[in-house]
Amino acid sequence: MLSLQSVMVIRDGRKILGPVTWEVHSDEHWVILGPNGGGKSTMMAVAAMTTHPTEGRVRLLGHELGRTDVRALRSRVGLASAGLVDQLRPQLTAVDVVLCGLYGALEPWWHRYGDEDRRRAQSLLADLGLAGYGQRTFGTLSSGERQRVLLARTLMNEPSLVILDEPNAGLDMGGRESLIQALDSLAEIGPASVLVTHHVEDIPSSTTHLLALADSRAVATGPVERTLTEELLSDVFGLDVVLTRQDGRYAARACNR
Repeated sequence: MLSLQSVMVIRDGRKILGPVTWEVHSDEHWVILGPNGGGKSTMMAVAAMTTHPTEGRVRLLGHELGRTDVRALRSRVGLASAGLVDQLRPQLTAVDVVLCGLYGALEPWWHRYGDEDRRRAQSLLADLGLAGYGQRTFGTLSSGERQRVLLARTLMNEPSLVILDEPNAGLDMGGRESLIQALDSLAEIGPASVLVTHHVEDIPSSTTHLLALADSRAVATGPVERTLTEELLSDVFGLDVVLTRQDGRYAARACNR
């Protein structure tokens, strides 16, 4: 689904990512974990082919960056971030927000949609626990409900890969837990996915793999149950960490040793 080979991004003479080598397969659900400024969002921009690397090769859905029409490929990737909330007009209905995802648009009047498109948008809302919310305006929804609407939006064009860049940013506990449940539902019905976060508490139980970034480089990658350890978290975040797991969910706290 996605392959980064020795990818580096350098801006104004400063390395902000790399080198990173990483692959995502169709049956995998990844979490990208690391501190602020560690290169997570830059790596997702490269993965979604919205940013070109300074060095290295990027292949998305079997096509190599620089040798393909990236516009066609981008339509096959569902991309969402917390910042998208501020770009959408609050008066839009939830179903229109989802509907616009078919073309990556911000307004429904930019394109034409048929009855089948609207039925699909309603069905996606229902799949993520928002049945009956279609005519609610986006601005009246809770923060967690808005993020679930955006998650449904990423699925509107039947993507082969979903990339979620810190969708839990700014959510309270209720909103975070609601979104995590939606992500678990997505893993059952949807495509391969990549979730970016800097909190282990945000990792859904359906996650299969983890990549840890620190100081702009990948420091660990592999199956989450084997890769996520106290030692890794201590190295990545620069403090002693105690890691616990219950019912498939992780929690971490700093400790004095």
